[in-house]
Amino acid sequence: MASTPRIPKAQLTGVYGFLVKRFSKKMFGEVPEPAELFWHNRPVLTTTMRFGQKVQKWNALDPNLASFAHMAVASFVGCSWCLDLNYFHMHNEGLDETKASEIPRWHESSVFTPLERDVLEYAEAMSDTPPRVTDDLFARLLERLGAAAMVELTSLVGFANMTTRGNVAMGIESQGFSKVCTLPLAERAAGYAASA
Repeated sequence: MASTPRIPKAQLTGVYGFLVKRFSKKMFGEVPEPAELFWHNRPVLTTTMRFGQKVQKWNALDPNLASFAHMAVASFVGCSWCLDLNYFHMHNEGLDETKASEIPRWHESSVFTPLERDVLEYAEAMSDTPPRVTDDLFARLLERLGAAAMVELTSLVGFANMTTRGNVAMGIESQGFSKVCTLPLAERAAGYAASA
């Protein structure tokens, strides 16, 4: 899958470049394209990577729900790279790969529980411009998740918007990480409008 980034990839050089390549190849089998683009501004790359690592350590929200939320943002925004990587992550973490594969068409899919559907709706509602989160949706989630998980979900969706929108703006597309997954990612249903 050839991506067409809007800025050229940088060569990862020096000791830090060597470490990024080594870590990336161990984790993913290849260097993620965003690392090669963000290498042009290493403080931004380092900060983003560190923040992403900290986000992965949050644990108030069920890991399936957290991954579903991130993938819902990626699907809504149109970041094939984030969908690809998050599906790969779910596969490797032993999370619900069957449901994850349905995220791009969750509106039509029958595999999600009411709570999961609310999380997916919340991720999209937060991602819309302007955000369209309703008091009713927030209250339903707060009641079922609790305050700590609700804060985590909200912050995770904010982080997902930062990364997905940046990737789309820079022209970063799927690298094929999800090829190792059992099921292919579903296609978004025809006629679905992101801001519906």
